[in-house]
Amino acid sequence: MAAIRELPHLTESTFDPDRTEPVAAEACRRAGFDPTGMILLRHQTNAVYRLVTAPVVVKVVRPSIRHTEEVVRLVRWLAEEHVPTVPLLDVEQPMHLAGCTVTFWRFLPQDHEVPTSEIAEPLSCLHRLKTAPVDLPRLDALGAIRHSIDASKIVSDAERSRLEEYLTDITVRLQQAEHGEHRLIHGDPQHRNTLWNKQVRGAVLCDWESAVFGPVEWDLVTIEVHCRRFGFPQEQYDVFCERYGRDVRDWRDYEVFRDLRELRMITTNARKSAAGTPQAAEVKRRIAQMGDSIDRRWSIL
Repeated sequence: MAAIRELPHLTESTFDPDRTEPVAAEACRRAGFDPTGMILLRHQTNAVYRLVTAPVVVKVVRPSIRHTEEVVRLVRWLAEEHVPTVPLLDVEQPMHLAGCTVTFWRFLPQDHEVPTSEIAEPLSCLHRLKTAPVDLPRLDALGAIRHSIDASKIVSDAERSRLEEYLTDITVRLQQAEHGEHRLIHGDPQHRNTLWNKQVRGAVLCDWESAVFGPVEWDLVTIEVHCRRFGFPQEQYDVFCERYGRDVRDWRDYEVFRDLRELRMITTNARKSAAGTPQAAEVKRRIAQMGDSIDRRWSIL
């Protein structure tokens, strides 16, 4: 039996592909999987790898995310409640390694990107549940934005001041907004967090680390922002609204939630992006365009 490797703990500043790959590989070996030839799928919020030796996806969760135990319990419960979600593997998890948590998921081969219209069914199923028997936080978008502004190492003093001004304005506007019922929401439903499951012939939600208790409008405006900013077909968004049964743009507080969601996206990527990278350049472009047309396209990160 191979000796267990001791790995240095990762931090937000050392969470990069060169350091997460050994963590994912060691986690696989401990779980009984062969990481030979492992492929990096995505490295933004978390590090996501696909095995070539088995239909397995390995996720190394960012060190600042500390509720992975609750996420695992949530996904197992959602599966019992027949909410369309990517399946967890039936292994002991999460695994704690190098200051991170690691989870294992079934790999679902993708032939094409899931269209916006297909996200409506799994999201509707989720929102109908209202609550869940897990200890999830409440949505705190303002707090998350403030933390990201303070923690970002790529924004200039002028850019930081601009972000703080927008945050102050949105905070004031939110005081006049409706405060509806908080229920279980995904937190970041969008095309990259939705997969097609050929076995059930339908779309399933994935990447549950953002799940919180909050207003469903947060999820709905997230879909709208992604469609508008990243150029997904308008007709697909129209079908999404028809299938879900609601167009969030008709809501009286749509504009403030739209601006809040976009600021959260900008500041989150400002915190996670490294200086001198294409991601950092995109963040700075978005900051420079704040206040311009809401139809300006963004490059997806």
